[in-house]
Amino acid sequence: MDHTAEEHAGGHHWEVSIYPFIISFGIFLLAPIAFGFIFEYNMLGVGLTFFGVGLICVFIGVLGWVNEAIGQKELGYSLTGLPIFIVSETMIFLSLFTAYWMMRLSADTWPPEGSPEIGIGLPIFMTIILISSSITYHIGEGKLDEGDKAGFKTWLLITMALGLLFLSCTIYEYNHLIHEGFRWGTNAKSTAFYSITGFHASHVLIGLCIFLFVLIPALKGKTNMTFTIAAGTYWHFVDIIWFFVVSQIYFW
Repeated sequence: MDHTAEEHAGGHHWEVSIYPFIISFGIFLLAPIAFGFIFEYNMLGVGLTFFGVGLICVFIGVLGWVNEAIGQKELGYSLTGLPIFIVSETMIFLSLFTAYWMMRLSADTWPPEGSPEIGIGLPIFMTIILISSSITYHIGEGKLDEGDKAGFKTWLLITMALGLLFLSCTIYEYNHLIHEGFRWGTNAKSTAFYSITGFHASHVLIGLCIFLFVLIPALKGKTNMTFTIAAGTYWHFVDIIWFFVVSQIYFW
């Protein structure tokens, strides 16, 4: 079917969608612009304004793009772009870990002065949470594969609840450490700690947003296995990265 016939048939042209541009523009506002004003120029108000606008753009862009695609016919299991995306994300995490290893191995003493004792009880609990969330989502995928959409929505909600619990633990830990005087610029360890754990937490938040964009159409009876697999693969990737975070930041 040519493009004209497809357009008359109600098909969607992915190559002319506006939403990828909106997402990219939002990320541009979030990262270099907002962070530049906050950390380089110490203009917190301006930085937070750009951050808020960027976050709204990303939210609208992802929601609109998913809404466009979710109404299409089943896309099958072609997820060509997903491995490329995951590899690129892995490289970013690897760069953060490499910087941490360089600081850690070149330091005369570690941890640096001013570093409080960070317990391992909470990270172990958070690990159990993430492992459980991968299991619950896998169960949900099985329910959808069996045609049980109600079961899929139930297990998806359980997975999202576990993800929110994980983020709550991160916020609790940050609050506790900050009150002990362990802040972003306290020393090299604090900078590495908040950079790596915060970057991972942001991926958990993105994963929850992806689940939300899968849940909203599912509540209307519209979903497909392609999006389910893509969302699950991303979530499992975030879970796997957490094992590296725990082993390097908390146990080494």
